[in-house]
Amino acid sequence: MDLISAYIVHQADDALILGHRNSEWTGHGPILEQDIALSNIALDQIGQARNFYQLAATRITELSGDPVTEDDLAYLRDVPDFRNCILVELPKGDWGQTILRQFYFSIYQYLLYLELQQSQLPEIAAIAEKSIKETRYHVKWSSEWVIRLGDGTEESHSRLIDAMYILNPCIAELFIPSDYEYEAAGSGVGILPEAIEMAWFEQVNKVLMSATLPVLKAGKKTIPILSGKNGVHSEHLGHLLAEMQFLQRTYPGNSW
Repeated sequence: MDLISAYIVHQADDALILGHRNSEWTGHGPILEQDIALSNIALDQIGQARNFYQLAATRITELSGDPVTEDDLAYLRDVPDFRNCILVELPKGDWGQTILRQFYFSIYQYLLYLELQQSQLPEIAAIAEKSIKETRYHVKWSSEWVIRLGDGTEESHSRLIDAMYILNPCIAELFIPSDYEYEAAGSGVGILPEAIEMAWFEQVNKVLMSATLPVLKAGKKTIPILSGKNGVHSEHLGHLLAEMQFLQRTYPGNSW
């Protein structure tokens, strides 16, 4: 897989894995309206993933001569082949952890898609333009919930503090470029994530302040031990893929 294809697959993997994690709440949300809202966000993310997988599959097929499909990329790769960041593969945890993760990642995706609308690869620009409409809602929904929980009861506030303790170490990876991100930025296809880092911290901290939560500090990043972008994942991704890929691997080649 060439580096540009890997960059496209990275976008798809992030969206797919977080979409799957959010789908785990279907039927288990705290109230029906929010259960449906998060299920719809999961569907949005899986739709974004599918658009990127289709583009990557077409490109890989053209370059290699071997036919590759979107299903191959989603269901027939193993843990080291996935390029999603660690943040999206962590277990869903409680409602507060799910909300905070969606908040962090939605703002990241929104800023990313804003920039990718200018991609010199027209297909990426088109996906970004379509996806940003959905992601704008994801930001609004998750921001409102962060404020509601953070500035709510003593219990809800403490739950978000606990979620920050779990999730904050994963933030650095979002803004540490991988080799395919360098290639994509250099060719005008994508951007270096550090280009949106300061805007991310600014938008996140504005909401955290409203939620009476500790603000985050931008600055020198500690290189994470795990790097999902480079295929070094936590143990959680293997369990997720075993569940997500079961039918396709048990009945290969079937269409549904």
